[in-house]
Amino acid sequence: MSPKRVVFKKVSRDKSVMVYMAKRDFVDHCDFVHPVDGVIVIDPLQLKGRKVYVMLSCTFRYGRQDMDVMGVAFRRDLFLVTRQVYPELQDKEKLTHNKIQQKLLRKLGDNAFPFFFEFPDNLPCSVALQPGPSDEGKKCAVEFEVKAFCGETQNDRMDKQSSVRLAIRKIQFSPDDTKLVPVAETTFEFLMSERPLHVKLSLSKETFYHGEPVPVNVEITNSSSRNIKDISVSVEQVTNVVLYSNDKYVKSVAKEETQDAVPAGTSLKKDYTLYPLLAHNKDRRGLALDGRLKHEDTNLASSSIVKQEVLKEVQGMLVSYKLVVRMIAAGTIGSSEVSLELPFKLMHPRPEPGTDPPPPDDMVFEDFKRAYLKGVVYGDDDESPAEA
Repeated sequence: MSPKRVVFKKVSRDKSVMVYMAKRDFVDHCDFVHPVDGVIVIDPLQLKGRKVYVMLSCTFRYGRQDMDVMGVAFRRDLFLVTRQVYPELQDKEKLTHNKIQQKLLRKLGDNAFPFFFEFPDNLPCSVALQPGPSDEGKKCAVEFEVKAFCGETQNDRMDKQSSVRLAIRKIQFSPDDTKLVPVAETTFEFLMSERPLHVKLSLSKETFYHGEPVPVNVEITNSSSRNIKDISVSVEQVTNVVLYSNDKYVKSVAKEETQDAVPAGTSLKKDYTLYPLLAHNKDRRGLALDGRLKHEDTNLASSSIVKQEVLKEVQGMLVSYKLVVRMIAAGTIGSSEVSLELPFKLMHPRPEPGTDPPPPDDMVFEDFKRAYLKGVVYGDDDESPAEA
């Protein structure tokens, strides 16, 4: 039996509006982004002469929803566009962009209307900082949402009874492999030591995938008079909140501490393996995740890839990773820590060709309250799928 294409459905409380979408994750390929599309079904009797609109929004949140400091709200819409769906302003054929929409329109009848949005080039991907145990109600996230609602005009206050809200995600896959082999090396000189300490750090490739081990090669040539000890190797996640506060969070997400030593006049060449996994970092405050999901359903945030012409400030949060080797250089007149860093990328792999979803002829409808993205953390202003 061939697999079926799942189409998500969500209905407003008063049954006036229903939204159908074939996917919830939309991929940014750097040179283009998958558009957001779907179909809205309306009940003319329930509308009572009102119009139907659909909105796509990208919002950056920093702090609690009700937080306001000196008149500055810690919420900013990075992108917001609203379009009228009913009464239709264009023919359905002009607003229909793919076979899934065509199939849905035929199946759902005359009261079904298509919608379509394109992402601008400068929007960030979905990302959120993991709150701590005492941070209930607080958010720091870049979020995307599709809303359908009724009103006399698009500026009317949204009525929860006649509106539908769907959280979506904008994600990135790893770019094509550059074949670059990252290497960092440096020389340290010490007081009262005629010769230096040389440290080299290397990886097998520039981009690693979520869940993949990260093998690290460390080479130390200790020509100095210091004794090297307590060598540690770690993967650190660096998150810059660039829109409001310019906060910077540096979190170690994988670490190996050793008793390895390199006495004066000797050398060491050794491989270490690190596992940067969210499973090893549960409930750690300030850790960046892919989207607003709980730990069992998501992963560490992917490395941010910012296009050259885009201002970093509009990205909300930027995430990067680096490998760090640290060691203690012990001498007769004291000890000091020396370290070396090497940046790399942590991302999702690009899907293999032939792994596209089943054709639209094989579709099955599932209510969003049963088939929503498992683990989405809903805030006070979000409508829980179970309430729809």
